[in-house]
Amino acid sequence: MKFFRAIYDWVLRWASTPYALPALFCISFIESSFFPIPPDVLLIAMVVAVPALWLKFSLFCSIASVLGGMFGYFIGYQFMDLIGNSIVELYHLQHKFEKIGDLYNEHQGWAVAAAGFTPLPYKLFTLAAGSFKIDFPTFVLASAISRSARFFLVGFIVYKFGPPIKVVLEKYFNLFSIVFFVLLFLGFYLIKFVL
Repeated sequence: MKFFRAIYDWVLRWASTPYALPALFCISFIESSFFPIPPDVLLIAMVVAVPALWLKFSLFCSIASVLGGMFGYFIGYQFMDLIGNSIVELYHLQHKFEKIGDLYNEHQGWAVAAAGFTPLPYKLFTLAAGSFKIDFPTFVLASAISRSARFFLVGFIVYKFGPPIKVVLEKYFNLFSIVFFVLLFLGFYLIKFVL
């Protein structure tokens, strides 16, 4: 937990610098296609640091995430053999990738929306969407709705409860870290064992 606490403290200090917004954009973009760390941590830190800009931060996070998802779609569509399979192997989900394709055949937009809003690994769904060539406008629309809903909800909650959220995060940081990783694990578990 000390490692994650150090990262949290670093992000919180950095969140109020002039480079916070570009960093949020970059992390949101790459997380949607291959990077394992979600942008929520930086978004929370930035809203805690400058609550009045929660709408702007949430919007940037959402736009970057959807653009990153489109990049993931492109990797899956054009470079699955060259790049995409390595990303899937990184998460040890090769044998479930076809089942994600079946999920897309039945519920294209809903599958993207579920991955975009929940702890399901969105990056795998973006790659699969391109690899299985689901309808691109449907993919973009579902991504835009689900990712915006997620990041605006996070931004609003932090804005609404302001400094007390920071106090709660500081006091129960270890507990929140455990809950976060349990949710992340459950997302991977759902893909590995339910699909």
